[in-house]
Amino acid sequence: MASTNSWNLEIASPVAAQRLFRAAVMDWHTLAPKLASHIVASAHPVEGEGGVGSVRQFNFTSDMPFGFMKERLEFLDVDKCECKSTLVEGGGIGVAIETATSHIKLEPAAGGGSVVKVDSTYKLLPGVEVKHEIVKAKESVTAIFKAAEAFLVANPDAYN
Repeated sequence: MASTNSWNLEIASPVAAQRLFRAAVMDWHTLAPKLASHIVASAHPVEGEGGVGSVRQFNFTSDMPFGFMKERLEFLDVDKCECKSTLVEGGGIGVAIETATSHIKLEPAAGGGSVVKVDSTYKLLPGVEVKHEIVKAKESVTAIFKAAEAFLVANPDAYN
């Protein structure tokens, strides 16, 4: 029987929540190939205009264990810097994972920075076990936000 699992992650950032949310979440399909070209070869919207129901695809380099993933935006509150997305194709779907969702919320922190909170829930296919994949997933998510953070620190007028 397939089991449902989850993991949580918090990342502190000196960048304001609104800026980091716009760069690392809403516009990551544009920034990723520039800031993380060693992982993301290309990315583009597949359906929609960026609102709920929109689908975007990320194509990965050989550094990743899968060639691509498509995610659908299920919930979005830009003012509260919060979204929820579902993996709909690629990224291990049908191979190791039956379903996967991510809930991301950025909250203001002292000194003008923010705290990124990520909750990921996934249902594995029967007989599949994950061990190192959780560590890799957390490292990948952290790398996304830290790459966007470095870009925003170096470009203080971007995403204001």
